[in-house]
Amino acid sequence: MEEITRVFDLLELYIHKYGSKEDALCIKENGKWHKLSSTDYYNLSHLLAYHLYQKGIRKGDCVGIISTNRPEWCLVDMAIGLLGAINVSVYTTLAEQEYKYIFEHAEIKMLFASDSKTFKRVKEALPAAVQDNIYSFTPIEGITDLKELIGDQKEPTDEQLEVVKRCKEEVKPEDLATIIYTSGTTGKPKGVMLSHRNLVSNFTKHGNNHYLGEESRIISFLPLCHIYERSVLYHFQYKGMGVYFVDNIGKISAMIKEVKPHMFNTVPRLLERIYDGIVKKGNDLKGIQKKIFNWALNLALKYDFQDKGSWFYRLSLYIADKLVYSKWREAMGGNLQIIISGGAALQPRITRVFGAAKIYALEGYGLSETSPVIAVNNIVTQELKVGTNGPVLPGVELKFGEDGEILCKGPSVMVGYYKEPELTKEVIDEDGWFHTGDIGELVDGKYLKITDRKKEIFKLSGGKYIAPQAIENLIKESILIDELMVVGDGQKFASALIIPNMQEVHLALGIAEEEEIPEKKIQQLIQREVNKFNKKLGQHEQLKRIKVIFDQWSPSTGELSSTLKLKRSVIIEKYKEKIDDIFS
Repeated sequence: MEEITRVFDLLELYIHKYGSKEDALCIKENGKWHKLSSTDYYNLSHLLAYHLYQKGIRKGDCVGIISTNRPEWCLVDMAIGLLGAINVSVYTTLAEQEYKYIFEHAEIKMLFASDSKTFKRVKEALPAAVQDNIYSFTPIEGITDLKELIGDQKEPTDEQLEVVKRCKEEVKPEDLATIIYTSGTTGKPKGVMLSHRNLVSNFTKHGNNHYLGEESRIISFLPLCHIYERSVLYHFQYKGMGVYFVDNIGKISAMIKEVKPHMFNTVPRLLERIYDGIVKKGNDLKGIQKKIFNWALNLALKYDFQDKGSWFYRLSLYIADKLVYSKWREAMGGNLQIIISGGAALQPRITRVFGAAKIYALEGYGLSETSPVIAVNNIVTQELKVGTNGPVLPGVELKFGEDGEILCKGPSVMVGYYKEPELTKEVIDEDGWFHTGDIGELVDGKYLKITDRKKEIFKLSGGKYIAPQAIENLIKESILIDELMVVGDGQKFASALIIPNMQEVHLALGIAEEEEIPEKKIQQLIQREVNKFNKKLGQHEQLKRIKVIFDQWSPSTGELSSTLKLKRSVIIEKYKEKIDDIFS
């Protein structure tokens, strides 16, 4: 078939290029795998589009989805697109007022909810006009589910196909495919308008950055309402890979062992947990086994994609692989070759350790407004550099503002913010350059590296600027530190709120996990750890005092956004007294 130009063209591609792939979309429920083939995917998407058309959905209408990751999300997504309608997919973890704002702002005409739990979260926030147009993926009392909506049909009739065909012929690449409401860290959500061209131009490019294809399996567990997982999901389909959905983040470990994926998409937090788990198991070993483990780990921490090291180092890696790294791979299913990480900086030690174990842990960078990938490390061209986001994606232009802000231009840059022309003008200038709000640089003239958020840089009372993200990324290399946030705007020195990794603290102090450790002792240990990293920082960047806290930060408790970024204003307000105490 011809090159795809609209997202739903993936359905035709699946059939023509890969035939009837048996595991196109899969999910495990009640102990049994339910699999849709590429033929099922094509037929059910078109059949569902016909029924949505019968329910009044037309080109330009907004349709809401609140769902965990599952095949039905894809069916509805494609059905919406086939009609030229607009997918407004939202997180399952927002507050009621946020749902109310999004649904009213987008003027949704219909809503799909995955189950009763998610439906309860949005029920009170739904506009009156939508009350008679609600559908579910699993049975909910009083709500029509997909099986009831479609009936017993397995494929559309010729007459139904003709209706859908007329609709999709009207859909142009420049038409809106979705509005993604960014959770952000402050203010009301903004509706990022992305066209079919935006999405297709991006996933067809980053989909060519690796060699895996139709024989490979992947697992999908990051929220599909977020552009990061969604774009990579399209890229998986573009490459004909089998997609296995994980609808509960607590199932990830079990699913990795069962599905034995070749690749998955994640955020640094999960990889940090896996790394910590590897280190903990090593620490639990005794005698010669522990010595071999530590030797192999130290070798891995020196691994580099570009500098393969001496013959002796390469031989040592070979031996370490036989004795240690192969066991790590087996624990992750045995087939895992590629992990793509985004959303925040990936610690170099993670990239090195996985790389030594023959698993590419690759970092990328982008925003909802750029569909999303701007840069990502590339396996095919072997343009890989530890500690960077890799080279700029083909088709994307990049330059830097006078203050180092990253500006980009290209077919993946959003149409604009929905109903917010003034906000759009603030970020897309007259020449079409999108201002990312991130500060960065090109390493070796090629590899993009993010150094901080423009709005997060603050000034000390002495006039020196502090880029908190760069300091946070450095110090989080310590296994003793779980979370931290640098503070000190307008103060004489920089400081930080730090949440320790108590499991590692117990190990470092040689104290059993069930025993309580005095706070003062923990504070002293963490301060010593920070002092080690202070030596790598400029004099004004060093953290002179720290405050150790023992809370857990998460989206549900409000300190982190849905994409696990620090909500700095929320944290500053919540810990105002502790911060004041630091600088008093």
